[in-house]
Amino acid sequence: MPKTLSIVIPAYNEERSILQILERIRAVVLLDEMAKEILIVNDCSTDQTEAIILAYQKKHPELNICYSKQTYNQGKGAALHAGIKAATGDYLIIQDADLEYNPEEYNLLLQPCLDGFADIVYGSRFVGGKPHRILFYWHSRGNRWLTGLSNIFTNLNLTDMETCYKLFRTDLIQQLDLQEKRFGFEPEVTAKISRLPDIRIYEVGISYYGRSYEEGKKIGWRDGFRAIYCILKYNLFSR
Repeated sequence: MPKTLSIVIPAYNEERSILQILERIRAVVLLDEMAKEILIVNDCSTDQTEAIILAYQKKHPELNICYSKQTYNQGKGAALHAGIKAATGDYLIIQDADLEYNPEEYNLLLQPCLDGFADIVYGSRFVGGKPHRILFYWHSRGNRWLTGLSNIFTNLNLTDMETCYKLFRTDLIQQLDLQEKRFGFEPEVTAKISRLPDIRIYEVGISYYGRSYEEGKKIGWRDGFRAIYCILKYNLFSR
């Protein structure tokens, strides 16, 4: 029986890109004839995000789209918690609603799992020969520094802890007690998966089509300080 990939999409005010990302997901043909379960969690958007999603869902009844909406804006992490809890697939991947990451690369992350080597795969923007948009020097340095700090405590040798593209065996991610409601999700989930018994974590190079702030990028310097707090909290004080 074919396996299923659950694709969790947190969406907040993404009217400019949500249709395109859904079309890209629809076009992807997964390895081993895997099915797709698309879980969209609208974090109480104030633009036309909901209307676009509902219209797309109606237009494509053949797609397994599960749509839900938060009662109030809580943050990316909270939307991810809802999507992860509702997932029923064998594997789960996180997909931002913007166009920074390419769904055509799902198979790159799935391959180590389907080959029997990995339980979790991170997609790294800093290794491999894939295209990378040139944008913010200090964001890049900050991401690498945060990854290094995280690695010190987790004893992992990741190159991109902050990446959106993380693929999990669904049963593993669902057993974690995740708490961070905003961008602290990344260091928290990394800290907690690193302590799972006999866990097998792999990393593959992916492309990155980053957005500028004018194009809708949301993460800022305050989120960097929150990431430091979360690295310390979930590795030292809240194990």
